[in-house]
Amino acid sequence: MAGFCHRAPASVNISMVAYPSVTLLVDLSEGAGVSYETHGRQERGSVIVGLLPGDLRATGRGAGQLLQIRLDPVAAAAMFGASTELSGTVAALEEFWGQDAGRAEDRLRAAASWDERFTIAADILSRRLGSHPPVDPQVAHAWRRTLTSRGRVRVDGLADEVGWSRKRLWSRFRSQLGTTPKRAARLVRFDHAAHLLAAGHGAAHVAAESGYVDQSHLHREVATFAGLTPTTLAAAPWLAIDHVAWPASSPAGESTPSCDAPCAPSSRPG
Repeated sequence: MAGFCHRAPASVNISMVAYPSVTLLVDLSEGAGVSYETHGRQERGSVIVGLLPGDLRATGRGAGQLLQIRLDPVAAAAMFGASTELSGTVAALEEFWGQDAGRAEDRLRAAASWDERFTIAADILSRRLGSHPPVDPQVAHAWRRTLTSRGRVRVDGLADEVGWSRKRLWSRFRSQLGTTPKRAARLVRFDHAAHLLAAGHGAAHVAAESGYVDQSHLHREVATFAGLTPTTLAAAPWLAIDHVAWPASSPAGESTPSCDAPCAPSSRPG
């Protein structure tokens, strides 16, 4: 999870890049807050962003604070129910948590520091984990293998590993996580490629490193998942802050925000 403070009076208009998680965005602003729009649907305030939301844009103006939590889809299913309801869209947190959503916002807003907010958020999420049936262990295994292989795993191989037919794995994975095993692998591979591009690596190197057939294949996948070219994706503001907000490794797992920055992150690994 990561916390963001927007202190500048200028407006915010950011295109969000697809990530292999269900994302919970808790708006802690006192004013109008941030608005999210995708596929013609618009939500304001605290929202849940499902896998593969498409062209999702966040807009707002003025000062504000936001807690962003990236949830493993397996954990998200245990908190919100089958992810088919969330796949490809954005929904108000209140739709799933009712009045508990407002109470969670109030607790987080009243906290004295980001560290306290992270602790409160972890407690809230842990209490929600048992509110829905867990996904099948076979589906959870298939998802973990997809992540650890960086999307370079075959569905037939996953089916063999869990002792299911390809058809059964495909059906159960899709009904519980909201996407197919193949699409999930493509998303994970795209995410790896996107962060390599943001780190300054050239498209040809990224294509080879990420397991794409060639550079044209990389171009097509970037267009599919982000609607951009590799060059444009490399400079996307949504990715530019990741190395600070989501550090790959840190002794304490924390980064200290700068109060002078227009958008300053503080983070804790999940």
